[in-house]
Amino acid sequence: MEPRKNARSRSPGQANPPGANARLIAANAMLGVVDRQHSLSEQLDQALADIQDSRDRALVRRLCNSALRKLPMLEWRLGQLLQKPLVRKARSVHFLLLSAIAELLEEREPAPAIIHASVAATRLASQSQLTGLVNAVLRNHQRQRETLDQNQPNTESIRYGYPDWLIETIRSDWPEHWQDILDQGNQPPPIWLRVNPRQATVDQVLTALDEQSLEYHIDTHFEHAIRLARPSRISALPGYEQGWFSVQDAGAQASARLLQLEPGLRVLDACAAPGGKAAHALEMADVELTALEISASRSQRIEQNLKRLDLAASIRVADASDTKSWWDGQLFDRILIDAPCSATGVIRRHPDIRWLRRSQDIEANAALQRELIASLWPLLKPSGLLVYVSCSILQAENRAQARWLLDNHTDAESVPITATFELAESLDLQPGRQLVPGSLARDGFYYAVFRRMPSS
Repeated sequence: MEPRKNARSRSPGQANPPGANARLIAANAMLGVVDRQHSLSEQLDQALADIQDSRDRALVRRLCNSALRKLPMLEWRLGQLLQKPLVRKARSVHFLLLSAIAELLEEREPAPAIIHASVAATRLASQSQLTGLVNAVLRNHQRQRETLDQNQPNTESIRYGYPDWLIETIRSDWPEHWQDILDQGNQPPPIWLRVNPRQATVDQVLTALDEQSLEYHIDTHFEHAIRLARPSRISALPGYEQGWFSVQDAGAQASARLLQLEPGLRVLDACAAPGGKAAHALEMADVELTALEISASRSQRIEQNLKRLDLAASIRVADASDTKSWWDGQLFDRILIDAPCSATGVIRRHPDIRWLRRSQDIEANAALQRELIASLWPLLKPSGLLVYVSCSILQAENRAQARWLLDNHTDAESVPITATFELAESLDLQPGRQLVPGSLARDGFYYAVFRRMPSS
């Protein structure tokens, strides 16, 4: 039966059902990601700031994350329910339907409420002529759900929710772990706090959380880390304004420890935004730290984060590889390169990554990483340490870069990393260590440490 295209008009002054506006905002955000290749955070920053109701903000995020994690499966189902694709100017309705189907499958709300709100969202999108179609498609999904379940193709893209090229790359790099990695990318991300020991103790933060009946987990592997049991509005947590803690994944907290910091050292954080690793280094030791960031707006985030934590650094807006534009000629004792990469190790936090990246991006990233290494290595003092970090799980951006550094710099030696503290249960890649997403509830990170050998 062809869906009816004429819907009963809404009475003048009739209020929209709960969640209608949030569903339209989510649909437009997904459209921005898939059609326009904009990041989800970029789409949502302003949109969520304009939403007063915290429940609607949470709904927008949940709808976007769920649909982007299941996009191939949702596209297939919608294709079975539509006689022909919607016209280009109705793409917002296309994404409304995708997110509504995802909701119907999750069954977190009653189906009639989801359908009613989706129809209202279609009207808010100035697509009133399609309200009947939206109503019919979603009701048909419910009637045909068992048949759709049985006929759904069992392709890896539909099963895992990733583009084929990325599945193949991960499988090639991690033949023993690829399925777990893909599964972990579809899990809700944990929220980790890193306590700032210059402002508070772990016990102080835990006591404050207890007083507000906020549940948490602690792990002996992570000295200053606390994992919240459920998502919370971070700025509303006790101690936030006082700089008691920052939000940073437990895996990311290995960076400052690997730098082997001591008071008085001259330290460079080459790609510093949003400032988490720079702040951690300053919390651990009284060092002279220079933080570089090529983006002026992102450098402001570094400044804001350090100010809240009552920390200080020299923050420069500059391209780290263009050393003539910012370097004062004094060598550094420690250099941290938190390299630009595919961010495939943090896909569970940013499900849009899988649809924003292309296979050709990986080699472009690798070239940029090599340029950074080549430019910054001469700025390291003899006996100094360079720590190379990425939030990628792809070998081309990780171990291949470490090997390139060793092959192209005869004065470089790899420093073995022991699997202790934040790097417990990591994989030894020789050189470097890899955190697989989900291990001890961490994101995926790669770390390698190099010492510049003194000239003989």
